[in-house]
Amino acid sequence: MPLPSLSLSLQFGDLPDAALHRAALPRHKVQRCIRHALEADAEITVRIVDAEEGQALNRDYRGKDHATNVLTFDYATEPMVMADLVLCAPVVAREARELKKSLADHYAHLLVHGTLHAQGWDHETGEADAEAMEARETEILAGLGVADPYGRR
Repeated sequence: MPLPSLSLSLQFGDLPDAALHRAALPRHKVQRCIRHALEADAEITVRIVDAEEGQALNRDYRGKDHATNVLTFDYATEPMVMADLVLCAPVVAREARELKKSLADHYAHLLVHGTLHAQGWDHETGEADAEAMEARETEILAGLGVADPYGRR
């Protein structure tokens, strides 16, 4: 079965270490991660931001006054998935170091995670939902050659 189609806009904010993040996120890899997580055709914008923008968005839209790794703004799931994924570069880089994972692999996980959120998956609605979402992420990432992000394998 062919993968869903994707119209992708990939944007990088004003980052002091933009080259590092651009190298970890070549367009074709971003597109591959997202398409493998899609269940329907999609129009998705991925924006890589600094801590200030990440914190402002998380505060304004989620009421949490700190930068987080990925925010998903989902606008539609039918007939097409339409969403914005906002990834906070310094948070992602810090987490990758702490987890002893490559920056590219951690970004892959967060792109898959955010894409699932855009389609209605939610890990904050209960333990069963969290386990189902983690299992789906692990399955998708295995198909992309990325190790289980939860360290179970």
